[in-house]
Amino acid sequence: MLDLFLTSFVTFFVVIDPPGLAPIFATMTQTMSPGWRRAMALKSVTVATLVLLGFAFGGAWLLAKLGVSLDAFRIAGGLLLFLIAVDMLFEKRTERREVRAEAVKAEQARHPEHEDDISVFPLAIPLISGPGAIASVMLFFTQETEVLSRAAVLAGAGANLALCLMCFLLAGPLTRAMGATVAAMITRIFGILLAALAAQFVVDGVRNAFAL
Repeated sequence: MLDLFLTSFVTFFVVIDPPGLAPIFATMTQTMSPGWRRAMALKSVTVATLVLLGFAFGGAWLLAKLGVSLDAFRIAGGLLLFLIAVDMLFEKRTERREVRAEAVKAEQARHPEHEDDISVFPLAIPLISGPGAIASVMLFFTQETEVLSRAAVLAGAGANLALCLMCFLLAGPLTRAMGATVAAMITRIFGILLAALAAQFVVDGVRNAFAL
C-alpha cells in the first residue's frame, strides 16, 4: 500500500508540479490584494479536487458509455503522459504556462480596479487538474479496484493538492528561494520519471489488449 501511495504521489507531483505552479500563481496574482489571493488559492484547489474526484469515480462509466476499453485508455493515457514528459524535458510546458500567466497579467493591467476570478480558469483547469492529472487518476482507478488501493491513490493526489495550496499561499518566498536553475533541474528529473511511468502504462495496455 505504501508503494502505491508513493507511486501515485510521484506521478501527481510530476503532472501537477506544485513548485512549478508557484511562480505562475505569483505572476497572475501580483496585482491582487492578499485576501483575494488567498481566496483564489483556496477556490482553485477546491475546484481541482472536485474535478479529479469526478473523473476518478466517473471515468470508468464515461469510458463505458463511449465504448472505450480500459486497455485502450491505458495506451492513450500513457502516450499523453509521455508527451507531457517530453514537454517537461524541453521546458515547453513551462513556456505555455508562462504565456497564460502573462496574458492574465496583461488583462489585469487593463482593468486594475477589478480583481478577476482566475480560480476555475486557468488555475484549477488546466493548470492543476489538467489532462495529465485527469488521465493519471483515471488510469490508477482502472487498475486499482480495491478500496484501500484507491484510498492510497487518492491520498497521493490529495497530498499534491495540499502542496499546491501551500505553494500558492507561499508563492512569493518560494519562487525567490527556488530560483530558475533549481526549478528547471527538478522539472527535468521528474520528466524522465514520468516518461518511464508512461511507457509502463503503454506496455501494460498493449500486453492486456493482445493477451501477450
